[in-house]
Amino acid sequence: MERVAQFRQQTERYLSGEISEAEFLPLRLQNGLYIQRLAPMLRIAIPYGMLSSTQLHKLADISRDYDKGYAHFTTRQNLQLNWPKLAEVPDILEELASVEMHAIQTSGNCIRNTTTDQFAGVAADELEDPRPYCELIRQWSTFHPEFAYLPRKFKIAVCASETDRAASQVHDIGLHLKHNDRGETGFTVFVGGGLGRTPVIGTRICEFMPRAEILNYLDAILRVYNQLGRRDNKYKARIKILVRALGADAFRDKVQQEFELVRGGEMTVPDSEFQRMAGFFTTPDYESCDAAAVSTAVRRQASDDRAFARWLERNVSTHKTPGYAAVTLSLKPTGIAPGDATEQQMHAAAELADSYSFGELRVSHEQNLILADVRQADLYPLWKQAQAAGMATPNIGTLNDMICCPGGDFCSLANAKSIPIAEAIQRQFDDLDYLYDIGEVDLNISGCMNACGHHHVGHIGILGVDKKGQEFYQVQLGGDSGHEASLGKVLGPSFSQDEVPGVINSLIEVYLARRQGDELFIDTYRRIGIEPFKTRVYSND
Repeated sequence: MERVAQFRQQTERYLSGEISEAEFLPLRLQNGLYIQRLAPMLRIAIPYGMLSSTQLHKLADISRDYDKGYAHFTTRQNLQLNWPKLAEVPDILEELASVEMHAIQTSGNCIRNTTTDQFAGVAADELEDPRPYCELIRQWSTFHPEFAYLPRKFKIAVCASETDRAASQVHDIGLHLKHNDRGETGFTVFVGGGLGRTPVIGTRICEFMPRAEILNYLDAILRVYNQLGRRDNKYKARIKILVRALGADAFRDKVQQEFELVRGGEMTVPDSEFQRMAGFFTTPDYESCDAAAVSTAVRRQASDDRAFARWLERNVSTHKTPGYAAVTLSLKPTGIAPGDATEQQMHAAAELADSYSFGELRVSHEQNLILADVRQADLYPLWKQAQAAGMATPNIGTLNDMICCPGGDFCSLANAKSIPIAEAIQRQFDDLDYLYDIGEVDLNISGCMNACGHHHVGHIGILGVDKKGQEFYQVQLGGDSGHEASLGKVLGPSFSQDEVPGVINSLIEVYLARRQGDELFIDTYRRIGIEPFKTRVYSND
């Protein structure tokens, strides 16, 4: 509340003309407040994507009372309000504080929200629960005086599973949890990843850093960046530019030199502290059940209801506890901006969490909501209620489960609109049977080169560009945000808005004609290359 009172005074002084726009700029950024195309935008922190039902109810109320009755979930597991009134932002921050939420370090040149797998703690393929490590990093980085004015914004992601669901290699630092030959826990460290104007896949600079030393090593990386990162040009200020300028080996050596100064020092984390962090993530009171019998009953329900069967296939994930499942509530129905949720939907999702998932939700990198601990016996009634709330579209992992930034409808930096492109593609592929036959495709859309929609790492990426004052769209192929991370290649000249759905359709037709067996889109692309796609698309001119 002290921070809220401070910002309230700062805002009042700005509105009264006592301080200038230039003086107010760093103050508002420290509190997550941007000025967008049509109105302010407030980004609210959701640490590693975890929400209680109480917090989501509060977010719903805030969207109703201070915005236009909806909000936008982002690729970094946060939430944005696109229409708050500047004078009311301190009131919003006060409301957030009442449920232990804030907007601190969601903007500005600081360490942002640490992200991770939306299925953390329940994923069958994870080595350990990554959330305690995310919380450790959150506590270390929040209000850290040395990291309050970095050369540029800084993002960290933690992956602990066989599938990288956190896009960790396109972050400033990506941490991959691993065990060494002695069974000890540590991290492989990637540095210098990022998208935007200069997309880069992170460089591995440490194969195994013991977990006790991880904060010392992160501190060493940030010290090198703070000392040597450029401050004269914001377009060259990210750590990825520094790593490229020095070279990976030289950068690694500099980090190692800094690390030797702090190794074993006061930031070394004892086992007791890791245990304390883990204590924040207690195992729910799971019920024992005859998992085989429950699974049989669910399959019987699916055989009697094709719509339920489709939802089970696309929106329900395996849980490491027998008799339970993780459920993704889709925020991608056709005609709605991807990642948006209304006040009513947020209340409904919170109620579903209370009824079926121990009062907890997650936000995914793909801009959906997750109920991580659902009894399989409850899947059918949960589905019916999610249907009624408009959050049961069975499209998770498909072409229509696209990542999309707010684009030119909101953002002052955007060259083109993103949301109408997303809707047009969804309508092009409105046949679920055809969508399922296509299989898993990551389609990412950004309204400008800042790449908030992560178009560089979409299997199909779409970038809005300005072409002599007109909105056009550049298409890229072959990006991937997983463990085999790759950047997409530009297909060729850009397209008008009306052409984009047909272009995507042509790309999919090439894939379906050339795939082998159950080969996914990205695997077919890697096998045959870009030329067959390019030939098909541009031969239609």
